[in-house]
Amino acid sequence: MVGLPFDCLSNPLGAVRFTFEKAISSGFNPATSDGKDWGAIKVFQECLFDEDHISQVPILDPLNISRIQPNSLVRFRGMVQDMLTNEFYVGAFKDGLSWRTNKFSDVSPFPMGSSSETRIWERRLLYCVPVPGQNSWAMESSSELVTTPCKDLISQHGEKRQREDDTAATTHMVLDSELQGSPLGSKRMREDGFPGQSSSLQDLITTDAFSKQREVPGFDPKSLPCLVKVYDSQESDLKLNDVFEFIGVFTYDPEFPVPMDSSDALDEDALVQLPPSNVPCLHCIVHRKLATHDFISKSTVIEAMPSLIRGIRESLLGYLTTVLGNDCLAAQCILLHLLSQVHARVDSAALGKLSVNLTGFVQESLSVFGNQLNVAIQNLMPISQTISLTIGYLNTASLSPKKDYETNRLVTGVLQLAEGTHLTVDETPLDVGTLDSTGVKNVELLKNLMELQKVEYDFEYYKIDMSADVQMLILSEGKSNILPADLVLPFRPSGIGSSVNAETEALQTWRWYLATLKTLPHDIDLDMQKVIEDDLVAARQEDRNLGSQDFSRLLTIARLLTVSFGETRLTLELWQMAKELERQRKDRLKREDRRRRYRVDLISVYAILLEDPLCEWIVEDDDEPLLPTYEEWPEELEENYQLKTRRSMSKEGTLLLLLTMISQKVLSFRSTCRQGCVPRHISEKSCVS
Repeated sequence: MVGLPFDCLSNPLGAVRFTFEKAISSGFNPATSDGKDWGAIKVFQECLFDEDHISQVPILDPLNISRIQPNSLVRFRGMVQDMLTNEFYVGAFKDGLSWRTNKFSDVSPFPMGSSSETRIWERRLLYCVPVPGQNSWAMESSSELVTTPCKDLISQHGEKRQREDDTAATTHMVLDSELQGSPLGSKRMREDGFPGQSSSLQDLITTDAFSKQREVPGFDPKSLPCLVKVYDSQESDLKLNDVFEFIGVFTYDPEFPVPMDSSDALDEDALVQLPPSNVPCLHCIVHRKLATHDFISKSTVIEAMPSLIRGIRESLLGYLTTVLGNDCLAAQCILLHLLSQVHARVDSAALGKLSVNLTGFVQESLSVFGNQLNVAIQNLMPISQTISLTIGYLNTASLSPKKDYETNRLVTGVLQLAEGTHLTVDETPLDVGTLDSTGVKNVELLKNLMELQKVEYDFEYYKIDMSADVQMLILSEGKSNILPADLVLPFRPSGIGSSVNAETEALQTWRWYLATLKTLPHDIDLDMQKVIEDDLVAARQEDRNLGSQDFSRLLTIARLLTVSFGETRLTLELWQMAKELERQRKDRLKREDRRRRYRVDLISVYAILLEDPLCEWIVEDDDEPLLPTYEEWPEELEENYQLKTRRSMSKEGTLLLLLTMISQKVLSFRSTCRQGCVPRHISEKSCVS
C-alpha cells in the first residue's frame, strides 16, 4: 500500500513511481517486463473500490475541466468512438544506476539523456466522446457522489526527487506506429516541463475536435471528448461503442500546438493521433465497462420483493397509460419494449429485441401524445435519441460511420450508438418523394438495425457489420413500409391525462425497475416447454399463415412479461397473459384493417343518405350497435357505392346528385330526431356539413 489514500488521489504519479521503485527492489526487471503492470493497478483498485474513495475523484467534464489540476486523478465516462493507432513510448529508462518510469504520463520528471538506456513500451489510444443521447438526469446521477471539490485535489506533496530548477529540460519521447513500415519509424520529441494550467482552459479546447460530433442529433457542443491512453489491457476488453468509466491521470497542454500548415510528415501523424492540444488526455489506470444500472442514482436502493415489484410495475404501467391517452394496450406494449434487450444471437437473429410501431399518429396527435411519450422515455431511459424522417433527411444524412483515410479517423454517424440506447423514429413527416442512392442506403441501414440489430461501418475498401443493441420505437400514420417492427399496434387514445408529470422519487424507482429487471435471467421448465409446444402446434393448425417469426414474437412477449413481474421462470398464468396480450393486439390490427378498407368518404355519406336497409338506427336507449361503425362497413355497401358512381356520367353529375340527396335527407333526419331516434356516430351538425 502507498500510505495515505490521498497519495493516489492528488499525487497519482507519485504513487505510480513509488510502486515502481518498490517493485525494482523486489526483483522486477524493466528490461524484460515489456511494460507489464508491477502492482500499481492493484494499489489504485484497493484505494478506489475496496476503501471506497472513488466518490472523491472528480469527473472530467466541461464544468470541471478549468478547475482540475494537471497530473491529478480524474474520472471520465464516455463511449469509445474511435480506436486510433497504438502508440510507442519510452516507458522506462536509466537515470544513472536507477531505473525510472514514464508510464501513465506524457513527460518525464527526470532528465533523460540521449545515451540513457531506454525501454520502448506500447499503449492503446482511444478517442472517447460523451455518450450520445445521454439524458441530463443520468449525467447528474454520475456526478452526485463527488463530494471533494476539484481545488482540493492540488498535489499536497511534491514529486519524489523532483528537480527544483524550473529551467531543467525534461524529455518525453513518443514513437507512433505506422500502418505501413517500421513501427518505430517516426519520433516526436518534446522539450518542456510540466504543462502550465491556464485560467481559461475550458475556452482553449479546439473546436475542430467537435466538428464531427455536431452531426449527431442531440449532441451538445459543450460536451467534452477525451483521448484515453490505455495500458495493460487485452484487445477484447475494449470494443468500439462500448461505454466505460476511465480513471486515470489527467493531462492537458494547450501551449503545445501542432502546426496546421506544416509539411512535415511527423506533424501530420501527430495531428492524426490527436495530441493534447486538441483534446484533454487521460492516462487510464483503471477502467470498467458501464451498463444501464450504472447510470441510476446510487441512493435508489430497493429490495426486490415480488409484492414490491408488482406495485412498481402497476404504478409505471399507470403512468404510461396516462401518457398514452388511456390506451392501456399500447402502454403494456411500451412497457415490454422498454424492458427488452438483445440477450443472445443465433446466426443472424438477435434474440430478445422487441421493436414497436405505433400507428395512427397524425400531426395533431403527435404534438400531444408523441411529445408526451418522448418526454416520458427521456425521463425513464438514461440514453435516448430521436430521428425525424423526411425525404430530404434520408437523402442527406450520414447514418453510417465512415473511415476517413486522409485523417485516419472514423467519422461518426447517426447510428453509431451506445448499447442500451433507445431510438424513436418519427415517420409522420415522411411525404411522397424520390430517394436517391444515399436515401436508399440509409433506409437499408435503418432496416438492418431494426431487424438484425447491426450497423454497417464503411471502411471504403470493405464494410463491417457491427453488432448493436438499440430499442427502436416507430411513430407513424400507417404501418411503416420501410421499418418492419416486431410489434405493430394502432394507437387508440381516449383522452388526455390531467397530469403526465411524475414525482422525482417515482421516476427514480421506475428507472431502477427498468434497469434492474431487464438483466434478470429467464428459464422455462420442461412442463412449460410441453405446454408451449402444444399451444404453438394448435395455433399452427388453426392458422397456416403463422410462421417462425410469429412464434418467436410470442415467446419474446412471454419472456418480457415474466421479467416485468420480477420473475425468472415462465408460469402457466404468465403464458396465458402473453397469449391474451397478443390476441388483443391482433384484434385491434384487424379492426384497423377494416377501418382502412372502408374509410369514411363518400361511402359513409351514401350509408347515411341512401335508403339502404344496412344502415339502421339506434332507437331510444338501445345500446346495440345498429349503425355500422367505421370498422364494420359491409362489402355490399361499397359495391353499391361503386355501382352508383359508375352509372354517373361525370363527377359533376355525381356531386349534383349527392347535394340533392343531402338536402332531402336533412329534412327527414330532423323529423327522425324529433321522434327520439338518434343515429350512432353522427349528429345533425355533421350530417349537414
